[in-house]
Amino acid sequence: MTFFVKMKHLYICILLFFISTPQLHAQEVDTIPIPTEGRDIKLKKSPLYSKEGVVPFNPVKIKPIVVDAKVNYWKTKTSIGININQASFSDNWKNGGVNSLALAGLLNYKAEYSKESFSFVSETILNYGKVKNKDQLQKKTVDRLFWDNKAAFQISKNWYFFGSVNFTSQFDNGYTYSRIDGRERASINPISRFMAPGYLTESIGFEYKPVKYFSSRIGTGTARQTFVLDTAVYYVINHTTNAVTKTKTQYGVDLGKKFKNELAFQIVNNFDKEIFKNLNLKARYEMFIPYDNFGHIDHRLDVEVRAKINRFMNVSVVGVGLYDRDQEMKIQGSQTMALGITFIIPR
Repeated sequence: MTFFVKMKHLYICILLFFISTPQLHAQEVDTIPIPTEGRDIKLKKSPLYSKEGVVPFNPVKIKPIVVDAKVNYWKTKTSIGININQASFSDNWKNGGVNSLALAGLLNYKAEYSKESFSFVSETILNYGKVKNKDQLQKKTVDRLFWDNKAAFQISKNWYFFGSVNFTSQFDNGYTYSRIDGRERASINPISRFMAPGYLTESIGFEYKPVKYFSSRIGTGTARQTFVLDTAVYYVINHTTNAVTKTKTQYGVDLGKKFKNELAFQIVNNFDKEIFKNLNLKARYEMFIPYDNFGHIDHRLDVEVRAKINRFMNVSVVGVGLYDRDQEMKIQGSQTMALGITFIIPR
């Protein structure tokens, strides 16, 4: 019985061998490369049309276009403004009032040059206005002559080395006023006029300008000349007593001299930005510290808020604060508000 079992197992093994042999043979035949050399094998013709040949190519000559353009490194802006304020009342007007007419003109010219690390800015402000009230003399409301020039070289991202020249004075005579027998009179001699005083300031130092609308000049080497070219401002006449008072010093210049020179440390801050839509804030602050008298510090702050109504009309409020012990021991201040027309070139 054992013999038959062993034979049965032998037959099964032989049968499995013959069954698996054709499969192994077929796998070996599939991997054998077929030589194609010398065989007449034709590929099926492509249905796409093809044609051999040379494509002619003629280069196109393009005439270069020469643009006759120059880079303009200058940027200029001119503002011309006229402010008018008028009031009139009938003779039987019960609420009270006085007929008045005020007229003021403004010319502001600014030129800027910028090329690589060099820049130059020149600004001129001419402002003059008068008011005439009934039964009163004409008086100045504003009178300013301002000319500022600054050249600067950029030495880092926000710092510049600068040199500047600044001139300030006024156009017309200024007077003191008093009333005698119900009539208003002006002083015979003016208390100020053109070049009495006049200020010429030269400065070199460093400027910090982190943003376009703000800058701060630090003038470590600053010289200022104060001019008083009219000796009439040294004499004051009292209309009541007709007494003549002579002052020995006016605007820091001694009587008999024409000007005084001072060396000082100066700081000038400028801010000019549209803080809201159609509302611009412009401010300039100056601090002047003479090297020979650190306790005598001059301050001046100019602030202008201008609201644009339409293309030409605007409302402006201008305020000035001044502390200069050569003029007055107390703080001086002025404020004006006006509705006017302004033309800007270019628009």
